[in-house]
Parts: sequence; structure tokens; C-alpha cells
Amino acid sequence: MDLLSALESDYERLLEVSGLAPAGAQVPTCPDWSVADLDRHVGMVYLHKVACMRDGAMPQEPQDWPPPGVADEDPIALLRRGYAELTAQFAAKAPAESAPTWFAPDQTVGFWIRRMVHETVIHRIDGELATGVGSLTVPDEVALDGIDELLRCFLAYGSTAWHQYFAAALAGADGGSVAIESGSRRWLVAPTPTEVLVTEGDGPAAATVAGAPDAMLRWVWRRGDDAELAVTGAAGRVAGLRDLLGMATG
Repeated sequence: MDLLSALESDYERLLEVSGLAPAGAQVPTCPDWSVADLDRHVGMVYLHKVACMRDGAMPQEPQDWPPPGVADEDPIALLRRGYAELTAQFAAKAPAESAPTWFAPDQTVGFWIRRMVHETVIHRIDGELATGVGSLTVPDEVALDGIDELLRCFLAYGSTAWHQYFAAALAGADGGSVAIESGSRRWLVAPTPTEVLVTEGDGPAAATVAGAPDAMLRWVWRRGDDAELAVTGAAGRVAGLRDLLGMATG
């Protein structure tokens, strides 16, 4: 999978749909945001990762983040500048090169390449939904990798690294699994009182959610419902997983 090509494609699509948005158009999947807010957010995320890679440290608020002047910058101009600086960093560094990230097991530039691909694809979907244009299908490889990233990095890792945000929801968990089946992959997601365990492969599950990679990516990121998915087994466990995914992604 060519991650940088995927990043470029979805960045260009976000620019395209943002240009179609009426003034003040709201983003239904991020109800507090206009399309301008969406573009500003993505541009700021890009610049934050630039700072991480350039400076070798996470920017600290409020002393060195956000950068001066960005509040007055046009959102589209900020998005374009952020992307240019981000891809310049990616071009100058090897994926295996060290870079600080919030995910302790992977402190490399490659983590940020993957993360920015999935940040961008989800937010271009937001842009499409806000402007009412047809939403392009996410390629299978990108969608499956995005599902994997969310389940492992956001949900499984997040449930231990920031357990306080999950503790109440996990208090009554018994370790029963929900299977996520898409393409040739099958993940087992098992909430326990101390963490959410994510494995891949065969194994029993109390419920199953199955569907095409694009539809599944949208479902786990709460950008789509289960209308295009097959949901079987214990409905309560699926609803509980859906809630946990919302906690993991904010």
C-alpha cells in the first residue's frame, strides 16, 4: 500500500469538496464544526506533526502551541500550508526515523505517515457529508488498515494508556468478544474491566459485525450506520462496542 499516495488523494479530495461548501456549511458528523473549522482542524493537525518531527518533541501548550498567527490564517490556506510542510517532512525523513508520538509502542515517522493517512480520509468523508456530494469509496487496503489502526492504537492501547476515560464503561465487562469481519480480516474485540483486548484470527464471539471494508471503516469511526453491515448475535455487546469506539476517537 502506498500510504503517501493515499494521503495525497484524500487531501486533494478534501480541498475539492471544501471548495463546494456553502458559506457556514456545517459538518453533520462533527456538529460543532463548519467546513471552515474542519479545514482549520486538519491543517493544524498537520502542523502539529510537523513540529513533532522537526523538533523531536511534542509541542507543549500554551508555551509553544498553537503557533502564532494561525488563528487569523484563512482555513484553506492553512490546510494547504500544513500539507506542504507535512509532506516535506515525510520526504526528508525515513519512515523508521525516530519521532515522538502519543503511541508508546511506535515512536517513528512511519507512525505519523499512517496516522495522517487515516486522519485525512476520515475528514474528507466529513467534508463530503457536509457538502452533500457523493462520497468516494475508500480503497480496501486503506480501509482495512484504518480499521486495524483504530482498534489497536485508539481502542486497545487507549483503554490502558487513558484508562480513566474507559473505566466506567468497562466496569461490568466480562471479556466476551465481538468479531469484526471485513475483507479477508477478522478482529476479535474483547472488553474486560481493565482493558479492551484486540486480537486477529479465529475464535468464538458473542456477536459479529461483518461488511465491506469501506462500510466497516465508516462504522468503526462512527461516520456510518450498520445499514450496509450484517450484525448478528448479542446486540447489546455490539452497542457497547460502538460506545467504546466513540470514547476512543473522541
